[in-house]
Amino acid sequence: MSVATDDLMDFDDVLERFDPVMGMEVHVELGTETKMFCGCPTTFGGDPNTQVCPACLGLPGSLPVANAKAVESAVRIGLALNCSIRESSVFARKNYFYPDQPKNYQISQYDEPTCYEGHLDVALDDGTQWRVEIERAHIEEDTGKSLHVGGSTGRIHGASHSLLDYNRAGVPLVEIVSKPIVGAGERAPEVARAYVTALRDLLRSLDVSDVRMDQGSMRCDVNLSLMAKDATEFGTRTETKNVNSLKSVAAAVTYEMRRQGAVLAAGGEVIQETRHFHESDGTTSAGRRKETAEDYRYFPEPDMPPVICEPDWVEELRGTLPELPWVRRARIQAEWGVSDEVMRDLVNVGAVDLIIATAEAGAKPEAARSWWVSFLAQQANSRAVELAELDITPAQVAEVIGLVDEGKLTNKLAQQVVVAVLDGEGEPAQIVADRGLEVVRDDSALQKAVDEALAANPDIADKIRSGKVQAAGKIVGDVMKATRGQADPARVKELVLAACQ
Repeated sequence: MSVATDDLMDFDDVLERFDPVMGMEVHVELGTETKMFCGCPTTFGGDPNTQVCPACLGLPGSLPVANAKAVESAVRIGLALNCSIRESSVFARKNYFYPDQPKNYQISQYDEPTCYEGHLDVALDDGTQWRVEIERAHIEEDTGKSLHVGGSTGRIHGASHSLLDYNRAGVPLVEIVSKPIVGAGERAPEVARAYVTALRDLLRSLDVSDVRMDQGSMRCDVNLSLMAKDATEFGTRTETKNVNSLKSVAAAVTYEMRRQGAVLAAGGEVIQETRHFHESDGTTSAGRRKETAEDYRYFPEPDMPPVICEPDWVEELRGTLPELPWVRRARIQAEWGVSDEVMRDLVNVGAVDLIIATAEAGAKPEAARSWWVSFLAQQANSRAVELAELDITPAQVAEVIGLVDEGKLTNKLAQQVVVAVLDGEGEPAQIVADRGLEVVRDDSALQKAVDEALAANPDIADKIRSGKVQAAGKIVGDVMKATRGQADPARVKELVLAACQ
């Protein structure tokens, strides 16, 4: 049931009267072993408040020390986004009084970020290229996590009390801030989704984060305003916070366009505020009035020296950048000989990199593609996760495909093995051994099963003897059932036809 009671304007009517203006702020937790300014571990899922120390709790007398690996990762992100890298950048204190940050300020970067003025070209569904200009990619620390108890929605409204877990406080973040995205019109939701998708793929290829949106290691804040067709200035924006799936990014843009359109058409004013996105129905609801930069009272962090990025070191890091995902896909597409339409479909379901990795692990590309876009896609759908979030690696899929190619598994047996891997039973070869799933190759055992099936179906046997070869399918099916699917169907058919000669 929706928690929103907003009036909404028809999407086409919004486009007739207004132009949407978007701004995307994407927070990426870096995959370092320790936090940004202390030595506490960053492991996800630890018991509350077990990964903290005086520094990340902001206790008196503690001093922060920058995580060198996090700075390196931030620079590599900036280079991949075509940013300029500032030779000397500084940290600042961003002051705000919310309990998720025990210091009452966040160490971040403000007017001198490490990475600035870049861009990312993204492909839309029809292949159109859209350039998103990047204003900055700055380094900061994450906040803690609040758990509101006693309410029905998990929000602070209606809760009886709140609990705080500071394990996440101090985890290194890079916040990637786009410049205003204008001119997208009806494609605004698509552009937003395509941008976050491309950004996720890029960050994954850099191996700087696991970009698990479901676990919060990549979060998107969607800023949106509407600009009247005859206006020369942007409208008042809202910021929908912590949108945590690609589908929801597009939904948040669409909903805010329709909601703000209705507000403006009725003569009202859009309030500059944060909004909460509701996954259940794609709506947003009001959060708090949005602060401006002045409200945060930024000033240079007195306990931190500048971050120095020597040009020679930056160029060394540039040399570590991998082949960009879209360049790699174009090369693979040419090698595989698939059409643009097929490749777009593979990209849309998040299968391309998985297929490539499976092929690199030894599987034939066609078999890898078939497994990921058919059976594994069905498994992802039934488990309500994205394809990349399935608990199976491309190497494990390649191993299963190899067992099929070697004749040790049939496709149906292979599917049983894959499900067992997804359910956490272990590695494919061990599952085959433990369950006794390997294809039966003993002709004497198969012949016995064939003879029994023919004896039980004399009318079918007569049809086969009279030349109706297709009737053998019934006998093959019975033999497969008798051997629990562990017989080679082709070999069984050969035995059936030979027995009926």
